[in-house]
Amino acid sequence: MATSMTLSRLREMKVQGEKIVCLTAYDASFGRLLDGAGVDVILVGDSLGMVIQGHSTTVPVTMEDMVYHSQAVAKGNRMALLMVDMPFMACPTVDLALVNATRLMQEGGAQVVKLEGGGVQLEIVTELARRSIPVCAHLGLQPQSVHKLGGYRVQGREAEAAKAMLDSALALEAAGTDMLLLECVPETLATAISQAVSVPVIGIGAGVGCDGQVLVLHDILGVTAGKVPRFSKNYMVGAESIAEAVGHYVAEVRDGSFPDEAHWFS
Repeated sequence: MATSMTLSRLREMKVQGEKIVCLTAYDASFGRLLDGAGVDVILVGDSLGMVIQGHSTTVPVTMEDMVYHSQAVAKGNRMALLMVDMPFMACPTVDLALVNATRLMQEGGAQVVKLEGGGVQLEIVTELARRSIPVCAHLGLQPQSVHKLGGYRVQGREAEAAKAMLDSALALEAAGTDMLLLECVPETLATAISQAVSVPVIGIGAGVGCDGQVLVLHDILGVTAGKVPRFSKNYMVGAESIAEAVGHYVAEVRDGSFPDEAHWFS
């Protein structure tokens, strides 16, 4: 009999070399479909601002949006671990981070909250962990900072930047983060970080050396408006149904055939 996914089980999977499958969802129907397909972690991402609401960035997404979509996905999900993004400026201070993380868990049904940022978030991660709120820290390309970064660019290619990211990962682990997510990070750096920390590391555009993978649901179904990220893959090609496409994604992450070199950065 299947049992619900937990953080302890994800850590076991990392130790045993079993790949972790993560995918975004934004409503009950897809929450149910992904759960039934064996996805380990469902991410209610603030990417909904772009793929659901039609914005050019994730910045306009509000806490009300995240609570609403998290509630919807939670109603369709049974077994997968439900992770939910803290949207732009949801955690500028420790006190506000606690309020908003509590809302995502109590109202939205989140089991893990994900927040962007490295060293600047250490105090917040420490306090959330102290209050028994599970956290995933997001490093590399941080979409909420796209205006500051000057666009969607690979992060950590220079030696100094790579060292800073590795240092941030280690510091976040020490502060109590339960998971890390690396976005648009060179494959060698992502592998090094995954090996250096004991918490599960989920990659998106970060190579096969991570402990697991995540993609945006709309990208793998080929319905994304505009440019699709290079690291993504359209699993509807050759599939006869959405369920079959999701199943192919799950299988390829599990056996390590996704991502391949065409879907990561050097």
